[in-house]
This record gives sequence, C-alpha cells and structure tokens, in this order.
Amino acid sequence: MLGFFPYGQAVIFFDVKKGEAFPYWGDKMSTILIKDAVIVTMNAGREIVHGNLLVEDNLIKAIGQVECAADKVVEARGQVVIPGLVQTHIHLCQSLFRGQADDLELLDWLKLRIWPLEGAHDSESLYYSALLGTGELFRSGTTAIIDMETVNHTEAAFQAIAESGLRAVSGKCMMDWGAGVPASLLENTEESLRKSVDLLEKWHGQGNGRLQYAFAPRFAISCSEELLLQVRDLARQYKVKVHTHASENRGEIAVVQEERKMRNVVYFDHLGMANEDLILAHCIWLDDEEMEIIRRTGVKVAHCPSSNLKLASGIAKIPEMLSKGIQVSIGADGAPCNNNLDQFTELRTAALIQKPVHGPTAMPAWQTFELATLGGAKAMGLERETGSLEAGKKADLAMVDLRKLHCTPMEGSDIYAQLVYQARGSDVTLTMVDGRVVYENGALTTIDEAEVINKCNQAIKRVYQRAGITR
Repeated sequence: MLGFFPYGQAVIFFDVKKGEAFPYWGDKMSTILIKDAVIVTMNAGREIVHGNLLVEDNLIKAIGQVECAADKVVEARGQVVIPGLVQTHIHLCQSLFRGQADDLELLDWLKLRIWPLEGAHDSESLYYSALLGTGELFRSGTTAIIDMETVNHTEAAFQAIAESGLRAVSGKCMMDWGAGVPASLLENTEESLRKSVDLLEKWHGQGNGRLQYAFAPRFAISCSEELLLQVRDLARQYKVKVHTHASENRGEIAVVQEERKMRNVVYFDHLGMANEDLILAHCIWLDDEEMEIIRRTGVKVAHCPSSNLKLASGIAKIPEMLSKGIQVSIGADGAPCNNNLDQFTELRTAALIQKPVHGPTAMPAWQTFELATLGGAKAMGLERETGSLEAGKKADLAMVDLRKLHCTPMEGSDIYAQLVYQARGSDVTLTMVDGRVVYENGALTTIDEAEVINKCNQAIKRVYQRAGITR
C-alpha cells in the first residue's frame, strides 16, 4: 500500500509494507498516471490491485493508492491494466504475405510461397512489412517479441522496430544449405555469419536497450553443420540468444534424421547448442529423449497453436512440458500461417486445444495467461525488466476494456478467464512500451497506419512480380 503527502514541490510516496519513503519531483520527469483500473500485476503474489499506476519516464514507479500531478492522466475506470503481452515467435518479414499462402502444409508452404516471396523482398517492402506487423501487435496489446527476419535487408526491419518503439529480440535469418531453397535466399556460410555479426554489433542494445540481437538459423534442414557450430560459438562470445525452429512437422523431422542421423533436439544437443539461451519454436513432435534434453538443459519452447493448426502440423504436448518444468511461452508465428498476430487469439487457442485430450482442467486460464506474460519475458531473458507490473520494472503494459457484450457480466467472473476466453485484441484501448504510449483509443502514435497500408499494397505487387510466382 502506498500513501502520499506533499512536501514543497515534491510528492512523498510512503510504502507501508517496506517502511520506506521516496520523493517524486513532478517537474523533473515525464509521468503518466493511470487511474481507477483493475491492475493484473502478475507479481510474485499474483495480486489484483484496484487503484492507480504511476509511470515515471520508462519505469513503473508505484502501484496502488497513488495520487499526484502527472504530465498525462489516463482515466481507466472499468478497464483492466495488464502486463504487455510477449510473443516469442514472430516473423515480421512475413506480415506482407498475409493471405498469400493458405491451405498448405509446412514444407509446401515454405517452398512454393514463403521462400520465393521472402527472397523477393527489397528494403522498402521489408521495412513496411515490419511496421505492418508491429502496428497490429500494438493494437492488440503485444509489447515485446522474439522475431526471426528473412535473409536479406534485415537492417530495414531493425530500423522499423527501432522507430516504432517495439521491444524485440530479433535476428537475420540464416540459410546456407538445403534442397528447395531458392537462390535468392541461399547464402555462403561465411557471408551469413559476417552479416549476422555486423548487424549484432550495430543494433544490439539500440533503442534504449529495446532491440537485442539473436542469431537466427532457420532450422536444421536449411543450415550446414559448420554454420550451426559457429553460431553456437558466436552466441557464447557475444552472450546473446539463438532462435530457431524445431520439430514442427514430421516431414521436416524425417529430412533431419536422414541428413544428420538424429532427431532435431538430439542434434542440437550433440552440437552443444542446447542451453538456456536456445529458443525453439513449435516442438510439436518431440520424443521422450528430446523432452528430457529440453528439461535438463533449460531450452525455451515457443508454442504457436494457431499456426500449428492452420498448417496441420499438430498439437504440441504443452501440459506435459509444463509438468516437467520446461519453460514454455506463446507466439503467433508469421501472418501467412496464422493470418493475424492477436495474442488473445493465441491465448484462447492454446488453452482450448489441450482440453479434449487432457481434460477441462488442463491449461487453466491463469496458467495460460502466465505463459504470455512472464513466460515470454523469461524466454527473452528479461523477466527482471518486464512480464509483470511491479515498481522498478519497465513500463510495458496494455489496457483492456472488458465492458463489452462478449465480456459481460464482469461481476463474479475470474479475471484470467475473461482475458483468456473472452477478450479480443480489439478490446485493447492503450498499449505502452518503455513508458511510451504507442497505441491509444484506436490510433497508433508511432506508426502512420494509412501510409503503411498504402505502401504494403504497393509492395506486394512488385514482390510477387520479382518472385516469379503465380497468384
């Protein structure tokens, strides 16, 4: 509980629990006060607070009965403030290709559509693709992502991320091997490594630390063993993460077994890549040995339920992973294999698909919501900075209006159930990243939405023409 009283030109906050007092000098810093909200903190006690939240510069300063002058006051009566949602597997480079690769299984989806289209990107098309995805993320309450870009023009995507205000762990896709990879994406090993390191050294830590680099080898069947071994060593040298795909599709697994004589996760472990800094997207078709490797080494799993359903890839064994203590988080994947980037859709889907198999108590709402907040922050290595609403953490948050027909009645309802089973991305009224309002009441504040839509509609035409594929 926080009390306050005036002292000269300052306001003194007093934390009753800690017995500590601290001043706020209102004329010294940029402040935002969110008033009269239901605040879902996701702190250690999982407290639900009815009150105010004070943001000072890019940090949460106080939560509770906070009253003071502020540069901006947001009236939030009847609304819910939540930690900014975290998506741990996104391809911003593919946002431009929404609706261009439907009703295909993974390898055909890649070889017939996505790889040729990615290879036909230019700097401008990639820049606006990244802004397109980012705008959608902001509109639906996502504040942080783990992103895999395409092979070429990655700097344009990083520029879009930096300008928009998004928090991201991102990297250039790496592809130096594999049948069916178009010439526009197939790299020389050393060149792929050099470009990745150049991007890391330029962009890692940019945007007040919001943008961090991760090495992003696409998956085992498009990366040589030489490249993977060097990625392992460079990730250790630079102390950054590695983000790749694994065990998404049975056809993919068969190719890995034929070429590398091991299953995906066993192979990564054999190479010395399996550790707490490895993020594996999908992990649907794991056997017992792979599950144990992931548990033992602390590898992070990014679950993409809608993508896995749409590509007919399968349903990951998430309840079993969670029971073993494996760190799981949630992401939408790319727009062409999902068609939207709304994390509320992923929350609902992630919870529902497990219940017919494991029973109604599998993936309860509170646990699913945790995967999309603290779980995502842990995958990014940022659980001390984001993923929950606590004094001293980054001001990454979203405000959700549950006063809608599809959320009524609120009285007597469990707040986590409302957020997971009833809320939609369109219910978000405000999104804040690093203390900056990036979306409020229907308007993006850091992205010109009309320009992005216009530029993307132009870009898809020339990308198709360059790719040489028939619509």
